[in-house]
Amino acid sequence: MAIGARDTIDQLLVQKYAEEKVDNHENMISMVDPEKMMSAMRDYAAMQANMFALSQRLKKACYSINARTAKYKDPTIASALQ
Repeated sequence: MAIGARDTIDQLLVQKYAEEKVDNHENMISMVDPEKMMSAMRDYAAMQANMFALSQRLKKACYSINARTAKYKDPTIASALQ
């Protein structure tokens, strides 16, 4: 597999973009402080983890409430839950 322009359209594109100037992103100064960004990301991740844990606890509580208030036909299940 060869690297480079294969036909005339590719050759014209290579000539056109060879003259383009691009910014050197390595020398750019960031507009956002990286530590502040990491702190915000850490806070967001902690909030998401807490919300997930809370939703899991709420789900367990709802399951147990529904199980206790359900009317079971089999008396052995009803007596086991109390």
